[in-house]
This record gives sequence, C-alpha cells and structure tokens, in this order.
Amino acid sequence: MTVSYTYNRAERVSAESRDKVLQAAAELGYAGPDPAARSLRYGSTRTLGVILGEHLTYAFDNPQAVTFLAGIAEVCADRGYGMLIVPIAGGAEDSLRVSEAAVDAFIIWTTTDDDPVLDAVSGSGRPAVIHGGPARAGFRLVSIDNRAAAFAMGMKTFAGATRPAILSFPLDSSRKTVLAAGIDPDTVRFPVTRQRLLGYRDAIEALGLDWNDVIVGATATNNEGEASSLAERMFALEHPIDAIAAMSDDLAIGVLGAAVSAQRPVPVTLSVSGWDDSRAAALHQLSSVAQDLRAQGARAARLALGEESVPASDGWSIVVRASTGQPATRRPDPD
Repeated sequence: MTVSYTYNRAERVSAESRDKVLQAAAELGYAGPDPAARSLRYGSTRTLGVILGEHLTYAFDNPQAVTFLAGIAEVCADRGYGMLIVPIAGGAEDSLRVSEAAVDAFIIWTTTDDDPVLDAVSGSGRPAVIHGGPARAGFRLVSIDNRAAAFAMGMKTFAGATRPAILSFPLDSSRKTVLAAGIDPDTVRFPVTRQRLLGYRDAIEALGLDWNDVIVGATATNNEGEASSLAERMFALEHPIDAIAAMSDDLAIGVLGAAVSAQRPVPVTLSVSGWDDSRAAALHQLSSVAQDLRAQGARAARLALGEESVPASDGWSIVVRASTGQPATRRPDPD
C-alpha cells in the first residue's frame, strides 16, 4: 500500500517513507506503474487524439492548424490531459493507426465526405468531434456557417468586378492544383471548401454575374507561393481577373505579392479578400472573414470530453479593410 501511495497519491506518504520506496525501486530497476496497465484499470488514458489528414508538419506550419490545436491544448492542460496527434497519410495503414491510438476520444480536423478514417473512428467506439465537416451521425460537429460567411465576403470582394475569381482549398483528397471556370461546388469532396464555394456562387449570382465564367484556382496546399503562382496565371488570362476571394489569409497574401509583380494596384484594379482575419491580414490591410479557431478548438475538446452536450456554430464576421474596393473596370465614366 505504501508503494502504491508513493506513485499514485504521494500526499498520503511521509517524505521519509517515499524516499525509501524510491531508493528501493531504483535498486531493483523498477520504473513505476505501467501507464498502459493503469489506463486499463481506470478505463481512461487521459489523452485526446487529434486526427490530421495532412503531413505531420502541417500541425506546426499551418497557422490555422496551430491556432486550432492551441485551443485543444488549453483545455487538455487545464484538465490534466495529454494530446496525441494522429497524422493520416491516405494509406491503408491509416485505419490501423486510428484503431490502435491509446486515446479517450478523437477530434478530427476537417476532411472529405468519403474519408475511410471516419469509419475507423466510428468503429473504435470512442467519442469523436469533427471540426468543419463533414457532418456525420454519431459525431459532434464544430463549425461556422461557411456558406453564409462566404456569401457576405463575396458581396464585398466582387462588388464592381466584371471578372471575379476564387482561390480555393483542395477540391478532393487527390489535392491536385486546378485552374478552371464554372466548377460545380456540389462535386467538391471537402465540405468546408464546398460550402465556401456555394457561398461565393450565391454572391456571384446576387451581383448578376455568371458563375460559369468564374475562374476557380484550387491549391494543393495552403501556401503563399502556390497562391502567387496561380494568381499570376489568372492575371495572364485573356480577360484579366479584377477580384479574387481567397479561402485563407495565407493564400490572399500570395495574391497580393503577385499583384505587385504584375503591377496590379490593389484595390484600384484588383479587389482581394482572405479568410481567418489573422495578424498578417491586419498587417497587409487585407479584408477577411474573422473566426476564432482557438475557441473552436477548445469547444471541440470540451465536447470530446463530454463537458458540453450541444455543439454550437461559432460566430463569424466580415472585416473590411483597404484590399477590397471597386476595380476601375466597373467605375462609372466621369463624363
């Protein structure tokens, strides 16, 4: 009993007794209770699993993921929980990696409708929360109304434009770079991307423009360099783009860099918006959709731990700065 108290309830053992136990343990090479055995006994690992459908470095390189994970970590730290990042590479071993993860519950970063990992999580019998989507029976969902937010941002970004475009996240798990007109949002496998495209389409149609003429550039990653390259291709089209709504601030900042190189003054000849209202957005005077990814991460963690019963849609707002305005192509003739 004294040994058990020494390792599990140290406050119930005198300092002298504790020192004797630890000295004896050191002589015997005993490292203490086995964590796996302890989790079996108590039915809890006191660890939350976070599934990222990305390369592991994404958790540290992507500003959105970093902010979201910080919210989860905050809750874990307050409750004495650990956090296990489970990277998913799109291979056959993904499901096994999920089923073998020693965690009490899962939080899943936004993924595709048909991701087999969702079946693996469901089969594990452990509670699960999905961020962004897809919505799935038996799972909790933490998200904003992406379609409504995209519509509101589109109405600001595309106002006055004649040749609008969208810089999008990947369309499906192949993550191919795409540059095409009139992409059907309903064919997109990532729910967050699909809902944002639907919202932008709503804005395009409300402004009397034709969705079939709208260029969508889908990136393979959330990367400024790739965004800049796609923007350069947009500027080289026969009918130059005069408004670009990007699905992240990083992508939008890539557009701003390309605009400087192409001598396309913003917002005089090009209206640009981003998403997430990051510090970089404020620095670059970038209009953006504001959402609190840290709060969403914290809510997902509380839901996973059973501390909240009803998931709620998080709030969002439109922050208008100097990057959006009426391009010269639609300004009334002064005469």
